[in-house]
Amino acid sequence: MPDLILTYTEASTTIQHHANILLSQKPTAVQVPLLAGIRRVLAEPILADRDQPPFPRSTRDGFACRSSDISTAKPLRIIGQLKAGDTWKGAPLATGEAIEIMTGAPVPVGADCVVMVEHVKVRDTILFINPDRALDPGENIVPSGAEAKSGSVIVPDGTRLAASHIAAAAACGYATVPVYTRPRVAILATGDELVPVDHTPLTYQIRNSNSYSLAAQITLAGAQPVILPVAPDDEAEIESAISSASGCDLLLLSGGVSMGKYDFVEQALLTLGAEFLFTGAKIQPGRPVVFGKLPQQYFFGLPGNPVSTMVTFLLFAQPLIAALSGETDGGPRFALAYLAHDFRAKPGLTRFLPARIHFSIDSPQATIIPWQGSGDLASTAGANGFVVIPSDTETLTAGDSVSILLV
Repeated sequence: MPDLILTYTEASTTIQHHANILLSQKPTAVQVPLLAGIRRVLAEPILADRDQPPFPRSTRDGFACRSSDISTAKPLRIIGQLKAGDTWKGAPLATGEAIEIMTGAPVPVGADCVVMVEHVKVRDTILFINPDRALDPGENIVPSGAEAKSGSVIVPDGTRLAASHIAAAAACGYATVPVYTRPRVAILATGDELVPVDHTPLTYQIRNSNSYSLAAQITLAGAQPVILPVAPDDEAEIESAISSASGCDLLLLSGGVSMGKYDFVEQALLTLGAEFLFTGAKIQPGRPVVFGKLPQQYFFGLPGNPVSTMVTFLLFAQPLIAALSGETDGGPRFALAYLAHDFRAKPGLTRFLPARIHFSIDSPQATIIPWQGSGDLASTAGANGFVVIPSDTETLTAGDSVSILLV
């Protein structure tokens, strides 16, 4: 089998190409109660069932009046009061009149602005407006339909629903929402050295943490993890285990994709008719990552070192899971931060180094965490992101802007 080792950009482009193919094959849609839709992907757009707001709405506590009256600086006569949930039942507001109004209340006919309560004085039923105040027509009023017109798209299909989308759907009268079914993602860890997490490992054994980290990442990505029994370092056993995952939408294999004498995963995949789309990426950690397609599903061969597994999932598997879910913009997610210290790197690979990101409005800062390589879970547990070091970079200085891979 020829080596298909790509740069990060080339590998990412390959993933996006196949994600687009999956997005063209829409999953099955189901109707679920509104709150059950959180983190699910919307199958049909949420539409406004009426104008939003359905009436001219006051954005301030104050007094509804005419802007032409304010320009004269003459006192106004207060003829009533309106709170949210009420409507004005009297005659349209006339020149020289004002109505006390609360935030969210409908502005009465005849009024074209709202003067804030902080800018007035009241004596009995007479309103005195600060002489230095001048209001334009429409000030402190949201016109009817300014936020959305009836029938317009509020949340497009293909959106993974967050709390703001749930709120918008509720405001439009959606007691249930149409969402796509969640893809089932099989997890197959391989290796004679692996023991269950509740076992006491011998000195030459390790607990199977990768199946759990992948299951957690799959769940956070909105899919259903299916953890398969660990496959030993035996080609026939690995073939049998891969075949048992045929009913799942995606297969993630962990371990056995390096160049070792007992790394049988790639040969087992070839025997089962796999097409390899790349067999490595010029990244650290995660260089041995494999991506391809079996007759029944796409698959990833993820490196066995746990941090490599997590990083390659974020970079490559998560966007494919998003596409399988019907999500139109599934990541990976990046942000910018300032590096808190100087750093030297060896060029040649795009590096994703565990970091602690201090987020702030003005200047988010990233500190790279010292670690012992891609097997160092203890150090990585203190990270909330990964600093991206471009492949052509040797030196970074404190204060440099860097890209962050978000977890």
